Amino acid sequence: MPVLDKPLEELREYKGSGICPSDIDEYWDFALEEMRNIDPDINLTLSEFQWPGVKCYDMYFTGVKGARIYAKLLKPDNPHGKKNPAVIRFHGYYGNSGGWHEYVGFALAGFTVAAMDARGQGGKSEDTGGFKGTTIKGNIVRGLDGDKENLMFRHIYLDCAQLAGIVMDMEDVDENRVGCYGNSQGGGLTIACAALEPRIKRAAPLHPFLCDYKRVWDMDLDVAAYDELRYYFKAYDREHKREDEIFLKLGYIDLVNIAKRIKGSVLCGIGLLDDICPPSTVFAAYNNMKCEKEIKVYPDFKHEGMPFFFDEIFQFMKDL
Repeated sequence: MPVLDKPLEELREYKGSGICPSDIDEYWDFALEEMRNIDPDINLTLSEFQWPGVKCYDMYFTGVKGARIYAKLLKPDNPHGKKNPAVIRFHGYYGNSGGWHEYVGFALAGFTVAAMDARGQGGKSEDTGGFKGTTIKGNIVRGLDGDKENLMFRHIYLDCAQLAGIVMDMEDVDENRVGCYGNSQGGGLTIACAALEPRIKRAAPLHPFLCDYKRVWDMDLDVAAYDELRYYFKAYDREHKREDEIFLKLGYIDLVNIAKRIKGSVLCGIGLLDDICPPSTVFAAYNNMKCEKEIKVYPDFKHEGMPFFFDEIFQFMKDL
């Protein structure tokens, strides 16, 4: 079997680098309270893109720190008032929610679909700024020099949970039949969403990003998606005098440390030759989950497109 990381039998036991702030639960409970106290001021307008049997909307809502967050919203025509299941999709790093056509299949199958643009990335969502320190090289390190309550990915994770709550509150959605999915950063945000919104029933992350930063660093794989870690040390801590402090602070936004909060069932996918989001980092998050779960392991795959896994996701969500 091809090997990039630990042997598979060790991966199935690995639970991460063990760097977790002692107040991690209080941190996220406080963050969620802040989120719940926000008036989302939801705005829906019909999109230029429409499809028979589906209504497509541009949706904006207000997230933490006053940012206006954009999401595509698709609803199946529902003349009899039946409540629908729903799925929420999250995109890869630096990207956006993509094309409407990607979600029509779910909508025609009877699902309400929401696809969010992560703030500060390649879509229509707003980054309100206000970060102390560097803002030039990536969202993991954005806010790292300021207060721990102002880390960029804290806000993005909360956007995911808030969107899930907004969808669940829709009159035509059954709040007990909502799932989420995504790959790479989208896989990481899937874990974050399911961890912070415990009503999520099914979560399907593929090779999730944002897990076990120290492990990525120790493997010298902070050169692609995680390259901002190396940039940060070279620019701001050249002698690594603050290394322990930095990784402990990153622990607040390390999904390994909040994966235990997931209540719904999880279907995870990983390629054993993934040198972008190494298998051990994915297993670290997966092995800390206490919910019903399954992981699909593909020995010959790197961090690449896996259309067959999206078929698995569609089938996984079908029972909603």
